[in-house]
Amino acid sequence: MKWTRRDMIKGLSGLPIAGAIWWAGAASSVQSRKERNKLLEQLNIEPSLPKILPTVEGPPVRVGIIGFGIRGEQLCRSLGFATKAWLNNMQKAAEQNPNHSALADFKSQEKLNVSLVAVCDIFDIRAQEVIDSFSTEDMPVKRFRTYQEMIRSGEVEAIIIATPDHWHAPMAIEALENNVHVYVEKPMTHTIEETYRLREAAKKSKARLMVGHQHRQTLSFQTARDVVTKNTLGHVSMIQTNTNRNDDNGAWNYEIHKDANEQTIDWEQFLGSAPKIPFNKNHFFRWRKWWAYGSGLSGDLLTHDYDRLNCVLNMGIPKSISASGGIYTHNDGRNVPDVLQANMEFPDFITGQSQANGKEKGMTFIYSATLGNSFSRPTILMGHDGTMELGNRLTIWPDARSTKYAKMIEADMMKPSVPIYQYDPGANVPDAISSATSQYFADKGLMWTYIDGARVDSTFLHLREWLSGIRNGTELSCGIKEGFEEAITAHMTGLSWKLGRRIDWDPKTETIIPIDDIDFDAVLLGDSIY
Repeated sequence: MKWTRRDMIKGLSGLPIAGAIWWAGAASSVQSRKERNKLLEQLNIEPSLPKILPTVEGPPVRVGIIGFGIRGEQLCRSLGFATKAWLNNMQKAAEQNPNHSALADFKSQEKLNVSLVAVCDIFDIRAQEVIDSFSTEDMPVKRFRTYQEMIRSGEVEAIIIATPDHWHAPMAIEALENNVHVYVEKPMTHTIEETYRLREAAKKSKARLMVGHQHRQTLSFQTARDVVTKNTLGHVSMIQTNTNRNDDNGAWNYEIHKDANEQTIDWEQFLGSAPKIPFNKNHFFRWRKWWAYGSGLSGDLLTHDYDRLNCVLNMGIPKSISASGGIYTHNDGRNVPDVLQANMEFPDFITGQSQANGKEKGMTFIYSATLGNSFSRPTILMGHDGTMELGNRLTIWPDARSTKYAKMIEADMMKPSVPIYQYDPGANVPDAISSATSQYFADKGLMWTYIDGARVDSTFLHLREWLSGIRNGTELSCGIKEGFEEAITAHMTGLSWKLGRRIDWDPKTETIIPIDDIDFDAVLLGDSIY
């Protein structure tokens, strides 16, 4: 059967386009680029563009950074503040490799209306690096020894929290109770009790809270939301998403600074609510490996994948979670698992349907992670009518047994082995090259997105949205509601792994269903596996 433009328009009706799009029949029906462009014009599909935010007017937002480790330094760079050491290193890298664009990307980044005025870091070396790199004659950076002193100083109106997990909630609550705006890294909290307390503080505060899930700025995820809303996939009954790492850095064995010692680190302040132990550089720099300070795979990496899909599907907290795994790749004294699988059940969730009413309902979300293999397994959403592979790009295949596309497949207008749609916001020019080969997504869209074909730091966009919310009162894409859902899901997973049993959620009372004689927070923080 010959392809017609009408067939193509019918097949792709309603799908957005930006960057690049492939239509399965394009190669056989449209022989030239000129004809292809004409086809795309006729399709008239609107791209998913980033939100247009009003300019952050008025005096610069006075920001303090709490925690200047790996993530704290990245966040400051996204705000427009790069250390002297980083600038020098990137300059050398660019001289050695003309294609190394990190420095050029940083310099071309839009300037945000921000003054970085304060730092609180309990490691002297890091605090001094902030002061030396970011102070100006007119605006010296002031160091505060405690977060309470910074928040109550009256010198900052907003803080960024990039500390170990066990400090997230205490700092965020303190700031919100003093009407200081908060940007907090994930997971939002370290315990269940903190999660409710932080939600209450956010509701009462005049300040704005943003949780650091920057992938909400990624265009492919915004496009995926549109695809699901238009029922292109039919009812999605299963999602698979994964973490795949295979090196010590990916397993949180970060470098230990040569100048770290009891004189340069405030060890007692680091411990906070954690069990009192002697000074330990391994725990300080590699805190993600212990439940006392971090949340392991469930809080550090599962939260990324859960929120990536929650921003597409708005599915909320699962009805139940069952987790398994163990310490199988890095037996180095850690007590958090390095291999984890979590099955999340959403029995009442529905995305749309093309079959008889009532036939389809419910979804399983499978997250699996290993820190011992880097084979890049993609994120897949499996619907009755189609399958979507989702990362920084997205690809959709029709299902061989689809109800919606049955006639087109029978007429050979669609082939289950050939993508019907591919969205690549990184491409400069629409490209109609068709391919039956499955497109493999190398990344999850966590670092970059693309605007008009140019690569843009998604963390920069997330921070810009937060600053606009502070000055202009605009909506935040990852506020307390999304943070609450992320944190509870992470804690249910951690509990399930530790207890070796299913953990259930009651959506009416918004509580984890109790288990006799079990203190959930004590289990989360403890060393034991039950």
